[in-house]
Amino acid sequence: MAKIRAIFTIAQMIITITITIILMYLFNKKNITIRQYWAALQMKLLGIELELVGKIDEEADMYIMNHQSVMDIILFEYLLARNTAWVAKKEIADIPWFGRILKAPDMIIVQRESKSALVKLLKDTKEKLDQKRPIAIFPEGTRTDGKRLRKFKVGAKMMANKYNLKVQPFVIVGSLDILDSKKLTQTPGKVKIICLPTVQADKKTTWYEDNEKLMGETLAKELTK
Repeated sequence: MAKIRAIFTIAQMIITITITIILMYLFNKKNITIRQYWAALQMKLLGIELELVGKIDEEADMYIMNHQSVMDIILFEYLLARNTAWVAKKEIADIPWFGRILKAPDMIIVQRESKSALVKLLKDTKEKLDQKRPIAIFPEGTRTDGKRLRKFKVGAKMMANKYNLKVQPFVIVGSLDILDSKKLTQTPGKVKIICLPTVQADKKTTWYEDNEKLMGETLAKELTK
């Protein structure tokens, strides 16, 4: 049954993402509203019960969270009220047609790690911040098995330190159980999102490493319950 639901999910996402892309191009100034409607639809179709612990800081400049499923983006598109600028890999943006899901709302697209890529990342970050758009990024850089955090990459730290950002971390628990694209399974259920305290980025402190540790410990604690 989980595999049948996954096939249905893939089919409906192909259709609904196509419609969403077209609508964002037609009504670009309303792209955040369109994205939120799409995310709300996915929450219903996938049978997600969301438990939010703590409060989202609507004044934060950057949101960082662990990453285990494509569901993670849907969850935060549903939750975040502002026009969030996601940091995403170029490989996703290069997917024929469907990569426009990043291009239409003008997300931050990054190539492989290099000096020139980091320079562009910082430039694009400044542009989005000037537009009053908060940044959302997965500091691990890739999806995991949901059981532990990978070592954080340097990108999010450089962005936050460069522009003295207020950063709110989140821990996502259970999104991989809802939708696992590798095993091709989809199962309705609960996802828990824990909002951790907002911190001020400062290159003179170990705020990034401290929050990497806090997020890892929080996830481990949740998984033992």
